Amino acid sequence: MALLMKGQVCVVTGASRGIGRGIALQLCQAGATVYITGRREDTLRVAAEEARSLGGQCVPVVCDSSQENEVRSLFERVAREQNGRLDVLVNNAFAGAQAILNANSKAFWELPASIWDDINNVGLRGHYLCSVYGARLMVPAGRGLIVVISSPGGLQYMFNVPYGVGKAACDRLAADCAHELRRHGVSYVSLWPGLVQTELLQNYMAEKGQSEDPLLNEVKKFFPGAETTEMSGKCVVALATDPNILNLSGKVLPSCDLARRYGLKDVD
Repeated sequence: MALLMKGQVCVVTGASRGIGRGIALQLCQAGATVYITGRREDTLRVAAEEARSLGGQCVPVVCDSSQENEVRSLFERVAREQNGRLDVLVNNAFAGAQAILNANSKAFWELPASIWDDINNVGLRGHYLCSVYGARLMVPAGRGLIVVISSPGGLQYMFNVPYGVGKAACDRLAADCAHELRRHGVSYVSLWPGLVQTELLQNYMAEKGQSEDPLLNEVKKFFPGAETTEMSGKCVVALATDPNILNLSGKVLPSCDLARRYGLKDVD
C-alpha cells in the first residue's frame, strides 16, 4: 500500500485530531501529498509531523472552514503549489462535538438556538464551501474524489435535532453534488464511520459516569471495541484507488461495508 497514491494531492479538513487526523495518516502512508486544515497551528504541526513519519508529504494549513475567504485561500494555495492538481478532498471539519456532549439529552426547544450553528456551520456549511472550491480544481481535470464524513444520524434520530438534520443534509450533499459531477468524471460519496475512538470521546468516557443520554451510555458500553480513527483513512485510500469509483458516486458508504468490500482491517 505504501505507494498506491504517490503523486496524488489531497486535502483533509479538520485533521489536527480525530477522524481527520486518522485519514491524513493513512493517505500519507499511501504516498500522497496531503494538506491538512484546522484552527490551531500547534496541534496541526504535531499531526503533520506524525503523518510525514509514515511517508508522503503533509502540509499543515490554518483554516477555519466557516470563513469562505480562508477556504478560498486554502484551495488557491493548493492550486498554486500543485499546478492546479487535486485528487481527493475529505470534508471532515466539525466543531459541534463538544456542543453535543454538553446538550445532556435536552429537547431542541430547551437548548439555545445557536446550537444549530455550533453543529452545522463549520460542519455542513463548511463542507459545501470546500466542495465548491475543490470541484473547481477537479472538474477541469476530469477526475477526483470528494468524501464527506457523515453518520447514521442522517437516517435515524441521534443526539439532537440539529445533528440529525445536518448529517441527513451531508448525505444529500453527496448525492446531489455527485449528480452534477458525474459527467465530469468526478465522484462524491458520503462515508459513515462506525463508533470511533476519537480523543474527545476517550476523554469524555474517562471523565464521565452514567449520562442522562441513553445513547451516550450505549456508546460507553461499546467504546472499547470501537474503530480507530485510521479505519476511516483506510476506507478513503481504498475509495481513492478504486478504478470503478464512479459506480459508488452519490452513495452513503458505511465503513463496515467498505471493510468487507475491500478486505480492510483496522490498525489494531
